[in-house]
Amino acid sequence: MLTNTLTSSERMHIAFFGCRNAGKSSLVNAFTNQQLSVVSDIKGTTTDPVKKAIEILPIGPVVIIDTAGLDDDGALGKLRVEKTMQVLGKTDIAVLVVDSTVGINDYDKDLIKQFEERKLPYVIAYNKCDLIQHPPFEGGELYISAKTGKGINELKELLVKISCQNISNRYILRDLIKSGDIIILVIPIDESAPKGRLILPQQNVLREILDSHATAICVQPEELEETLEKVKPNLVITDSQVFEKVKYIVSIDIPLTSFSILMARYKGKLNELINSAKVISALKDGSKVLISEGCTHHRQCNDIGTVKFPKWLTDYTGKNLNFEFTQGGDFPQDLYRFDIIIHCGGCMINEAEMQTRLKLAKEQGIPVVNYGMAIAYMNGILERALEIFK
Repeated sequence: MLTNTLTSSERMHIAFFGCRNAGKSSLVNAFTNQQLSVVSDIKGTTTDPVKKAIEILPIGPVVIIDTAGLDDDGALGKLRVEKTMQVLGKTDIAVLVVDSTVGINDYDKDLIKQFEERKLPYVIAYNKCDLIQHPPFEGGELYISAKTGKGINELKELLVKISCQNISNRYILRDLIKSGDIIILVIPIDESAPKGRLILPQQNVLREILDSHATAICVQPEELEETLEKVKPNLVITDSQVFEKVKYIVSIDIPLTSFSILMARYKGKLNELINSAKVISALKDGSKVLISEGCTHHRQCNDIGTVKFPKWLTDYTGKNLNFEFTQGGDFPQDLYRFDIIIHCGGCMINEAEMQTRLKLAKEQGIPVVNYGMAIAYMNGILERALEIFK
């Protein structure tokens, strides 16, 4: 099934928001046709966001997210609301669940304002309509009942309509190559490589090459020179970590880029990231660098984020730099203390979350560059690695 064949980062994220006891969890259970969330009359039953991958035709695989109430109170409630607001940053379509017997309150209005400021598509679903005889609201609102099932299919149909209006045909590589091209993928297998498989950007690039009816040749850095003696490729894509070695092996007449730079174009804003790379040369003693990764892999002895990058940056700048590190969903809201952010390619987070992080950094005036672009810049080949996009 498609649900099991598409990674979470590539699925549309549909999140349900609302106040406590508006029936969010009941609606999510009815919507997914399973007991995904715990349901209770006690306010604040849902604490941390609950996620479930399902398939909605014709959208395909999506991630459904149930969240805590916006009106949660107390010290613990404040933390729950913060978690809910973090979900907002990774949402593609929002569903605001309103208790029909109460109507829209100030919490709901504030959230609607945030939807509109973010240009985030949203639906207002008036739940518990089975408890009212005459809907007290006018207009085209959607009245539903998680208890009776009324309006659930209409909600799905509306989400399908919205999703079709917001789906963009984006490619990592497919629009840059053509049928018959030969692409060499340089994939080092070292202590950081996952056992028995390729990392997600390598898998995705390989798939797009095959979809384009082009030819992919996968080699380790040690076999690259020998392979180039046998075939002249249309493009070489390398793991950014071996840029320093690969740039001397691949002749200047052969286009060269990296998986991470391709991901920068796919999920980021390429031009802004390019300009940010130049900030690396301006770092001074005491400059603060945030190194952020979207995934939560186990840190290893030669980890790229916490070990390799601090060494590369220190060696390149010759400065005494201060580093902070984040993983997974953790990303600081206050970025003013940093001079630059070095971010991974973002293969394990969706486009909405990546764009939210970039927007937050831009609003605070903090430059962001991703792994591949930073490595290419420090190796003096960033312009060459970007030639393929011109």
